[in-house]
Amino acid sequence: MRAAPQVAALPRPHTSEGRQLRRWLTQLLVAEKLVACEADALGVSVTESTPDEDHVLPDSTARLEIGSVAAAVLAEPIARAVFEHVTEDVEIDDDAVTDFHARNPRRFLRFGGTGGWRVASEPDLTEVRPLIAAHLLGAARRRRFRMWLGQRHADLVWLAPGYEHPGDPRQPDNTHKH
Repeated sequence: MRAAPQVAALPRPHTSEGRQLRRWLTQLLVAEKLVACEADALGVSVTESTPDEDHVLPDSTARLEIGSVAAAVLAEPIARAVFEHVTEDVEIDDDAVTDFHARNPRRFLRFGGTGGWRVASEPDLTEVRPLIAAHLLGAARRRRFRMWLGQRHADLVWLAPGYEHPGDPRQPDNTHKH
C-alpha cells in the first residue's frame, strides 16, 4: 500500500492513525481468512444463486449496522455464500411485521399526484407488508451473520498486542465512540 501512488491518502506510519489502519487491516485480513476456512469446513461454495453485494448490503445503513469489517468481507462472493448458509434459517414472524408498521407507519410512504406538490399518505399494512418483511429479514440476517462472525473470531483467533480491533477500548489509540 505504501508503494502505491495514493500513499499520500494514508496516515503516516507509527502515528495513532497509522496504528489504527494497521489494526483495521489486520481485522479484515483475519476475517477474510476465517470466512474462507469456514466455507471449506461447511462445504460452501459460490454458485449462481449466491447473492450479489447489493442484495446483502443494499444501502449505507446496512453497511453500518453490520460493521465495517463484516461489510468489507462481504465484498467477496465466498463470504456472501457463507452468509447465505449461516442465515438461511432466519425468519421473521408476522407479529414483527405488524409491530414494525405500528411503530413506523410513515416508513414506506406513498406519494400521490404528479409534478409540483405531492401529498404523502400512510400506506395500509397490507400494501407494505412485503416491503417490511424484506426489510426486517435483511436486518435479521445481517445481525445473525455479524454475531456468527464475531463468535467464530472469538473462538478461533488470538491476536498479538497491537493488533486488537480498532474499537477495542483497551488499546491506547482507541477513539471509537458511540
